[in-house]
Amino acid sequence: MRPSFFHHLHPPTIPALQARLRYTLGAGGLAIFLTLVTGLTGALEMFFYVPTPEQAGLSIQQLTFLVPFGWLVRNLHYWSAQLLVIASILHLLRVVFTGAYGRPRRFNYLLGLGLLVLLLLFDFTGYGLRWDEGVRWALVTGTNLVRSVPLLGEPLYALIVGGEQPGAAMLTRFYAWHIFGLTLLVLILGIWHLFRIRRDGGIAVPPPELRNNHERITRFELVRREVLAMLIGGAALLLFAIFVPAPLAAPITEMNAAGGEPRAPWFFLWVQQMLAWGSPFFFGVAIPLGILLILVLIPYILPNPKRAELGRWFPPSGRAAQIITVALTLLIIGLTLAKALVESP
Repeated sequence: MRPSFFHHLHPPTIPALQARLRYTLGAGGLAIFLTLVTGLTGALEMFFYVPTPEQAGLSIQQLTFLVPFGWLVRNLHYWSAQLLVIASILHLLRVVFTGAYGRPRRFNYLLGLGLLVLLLLFDFTGYGLRWDEGVRWALVTGTNLVRSVPLLGEPLYALIVGGEQPGAAMLTRFYAWHIFGLTLLVLILGIWHLFRIRRDGGIAVPPPELRNNHERITRFELVRREVLAMLIGGAALLLFAIFVPAPLAAPITEMNAAGGEPRAPWFFLWVQQMLAWGSPFFFGVAIPLGILLILVLIPYILPNPKRAELGRWFPPSGRAAQIITVALTLLIIGLTLAKALVESP
């Protein structure tokens, strides 16, 4: 069989042990699939979305209730975007817990981390584009956090919001970043990330002389597995989108009026929980940036896993990175659950 264009995107062969689902979790391929679904459904939504404060919320309501299958397109877009964040987080954890962040993959680890940050911003700007009562608190509080940054707070706030409070200027900027700016950055970093995977030798494995199993699978088998995983994942996503509607609330009429549930998007609930403890800058800006900095420095300040220990979960030589990552993950999950449980009826 002659390899197609899609086959040529993959290496000719890869180690069979490291191609197993229980090793890769399928998170990288799932992230690519969800990115395609999110992009396609988002493009369809652009035909109906009106990025003005008066029409944004109403246009989403019209898409959901009046456009044929508009509800399905919106549900697919919303849930694929949420699952994309989860898949990217799982992929990052898999990289750390298998020691695939050391030389020569340190820079690609940073590219992956940068992609995760961009996806969070993507989700937050999309969250704001709903312009309904369910996102009012996040828009006001999230942008006000920028104001708490010493010296740069006010200029950054003016750059993001474009006025004294969230309004038409901010909605336009969120729309531009969501549709063009962040999309372009994700494409650049995503292609760069995939290129570096090939350049760095593909999946992290021990050198040939240190491997106990030399079995490999071809690119044809790898593509077959990926297509099967996409079909299963796509069917599950479709069923979920049919039966679980995306959040929707009444459109915002006046931004300075009281209203809206005081709730951040799920991926920032842990930050909202900390904001109740005190200083907005320390708990809402400094600590999240500090966690990001720790993750950035892991490949550079901690011992890199030994080459002989690559290709398996939890290599002993990467124990320090594993402990730090587990601690940070449990902290974020704990704060998120604490906030969610407090607000649950």
